[in-house]
Amino acid sequence: MMACYFYPSPKLLLCITPHETPMRTQIYQAAMKSYSESLAPLSVHHACHWENEDVGTSPLATSCLQPGLWIFIWSPDSCKGRCNEKYNSKDVCHCNNKCETYQNCCDDYQSYCGQGNKENKEMDGFSSSDDAITNEELQQASEQLYQSDTNRAEESDIILNKQHLASNTKDQEDESPKPLFKYVNQEKLFSKPTYASFIKLLNNYHRKVGTGEEFTADQLKEQDNFLQEIMKTKVMKELYRFLHGKNRYETESDFVADLKKMWFGLYSRGKDEGDSSGFEHVFLGEVKKGKVSGFHNWIRFYLLEKEGVINYLSYNYDGPWTSYPDVLGMQFSWDGFFKEVGTAFIGSSPEFEFALYSLSFIARPGKQCRLKIGGHNLGIQTHTWDKSTYGNGKKYIATAYVASP
Repeated sequence: MMACYFYPSPKLLLCITPHETPMRTQIYQAAMKSYSESLAPLSVHHACHWENEDVGTSPLATSCLQPGLWIFIWSPDSCKGRCNEKYNSKDVCHCNNKCETYQNCCDDYQSYCGQGNKENKEMDGFSSSDDAITNEELQQASEQLYQSDTNRAEESDIILNKQHLASNTKDQEDESPKPLFKYVNQEKLFSKPTYASFIKLLNNYHRKVGTGEEFTADQLKEQDNFLQEIMKTKVMKELYRFLHGKNRYETESDFVADLKKMWFGLYSRGKDEGDSSGFEHVFLGEVKKGKVSGFHNWIRFYLLEKEGVINYLSYNYDGPWTSYPDVLGMQFSWDGFFKEVGTAFIGSSPEFEFALYSLSFIARPGKQCRLKIGGHNLGIQTHTWDKSTYGNGKKYIATAYVASP
């Protein structure tokens, strides 16, 4: 009977055959069963117990019908043969079903365990079929979030004046003499708790990249209050239910804590420490090297346009939705700083945008996430911030926006 011994660091499986060795395929299958049927080693060798220099340490393909020691080797920095393995703190990188969440996967993780795996299923990198999120599931989840957004604007709540359709988005000419927003039912919409708590966050940041952010105790409390308010909504409860079912978060408190770090955690885009965050970039916008970056929120746009500091120039994309939320791609200037193409939901609640961007980032970080809302396809592009991390190597949100055609 064959005896096998597994050493987790480095990945090494030693199998001893005291008697005459069976066929090489049988020895391989028996060894794999003793460890894990789902894993395959990087290389397999047979150290024969005889004094034959022509054999020595040979690959598995070599026939060696003598008692001996079989060696199965896994590469420490590769995911080959390691998909869905248990977490081991001694590993230099990981291939388990949560390494995407903790951003500590091996470099070839996607090749062996993700989109490039033999099943050829586009998933989020989680190897377990119960944990992986397919494109179909993402579309179903996003539709459910859309249906759950009871705080979104109704058709009569917002009237737009889109005016000029631009073919050249680099043209900084003002082709639309009137404001984009002709009417917004502020009294109805902005009195809702999630809107009100969101708006309180809008004056807590410096727009210039390179100017460090410093929050008062009250401003930090406003971040917590916003998260508390949106977590009361059906949209965010549905998002947590979905991600919890996919083993991303064990508890709602874990989920909220991670959202706060990935969105509100500070990092440095410029010279100053802590001058940016995913929330500031996406929802408020920043100015870097004389240009507007980020800025993908309609509420922020409306309030600044109302103050006279936003000048709407034109639009280049209008989504297929006939009710809110809709999507608009537009060009504008902010105190003279130009935004060439800025896509934004129009009429969505803060919790819906926050949920959709979070879902996309968690499921497809750094990629375009193919969703569906209101029966129409929608792409959300996210990017990770790779220069600093939080927690156990997790990455912040660099940006998230609707990817218009």
